[in-house]
Amino acid sequence: MNWALLLIAAYLIGSIPTGLILGKAIWKKDLRQYGSHNIGATNAWRILGKKAGLLIFILDFLKGQVGVLLGAWLFALPGAMVLGGFAAIIGHMFPIFLGFKGGKGVATALGVITALMPKVTAIVFIVWLVLTLITRYVSVASIVAAVLTPILAAVFKEPTIYFLFALLAAVVIVFRHRENIQRLKAGRENKF
Repeated sequence: MNWALLLIAAYLIGSIPTGLILGKAIWKKDLRQYGSHNIGATNAWRILGKKAGLLIFILDFLKGQVGVLLGAWLFALPGAMVLGGFAAIIGHMFPIFLGFKGGKGVATALGVITALMPKVTAIVFIVWLVLTLITRYVSVASIVAAVLTPILAAVFKEPTIYFLFALLAAVVIVFRHRENIQRLKAGRENKF
């Protein structure tokens, strides 16, 4: 019963569409109608401004952290922390409140790996930041960061379950960026 509670609660937390709620409540804009039509921090930054983008990023990041902490609170097991974090990511990507059409999961995943693997997170974030500044493509930086995460988990000899989580999360995040990849190939991807 507690495992079901963990998965459902973490998924529902991840499903909270912070970008959509804040965009409408504070800035009177539905992010789904502008830019990339995504409710995440990158589109919020472009459409609503830097402060909105940072706020939405932090809240989406915290959803991942809460998923992990929920697993730790209910079970105090690494597997439960991973499941809680992954459920939050899936909730963000496929939120029940928005017909399963959500964000790309990058900020939420960063919240999860920060809680699980701080050393890996530090390197991944630096690589993401440098690539974003050099290429001006958040999608490129996000895809590279996602792929790099399981590699670094293996290098730092993180627990096997953390490595498997990182690998699965990378696959899902790259899958969620498939339209960005197509736009990059066609030279139509928006720069940051």
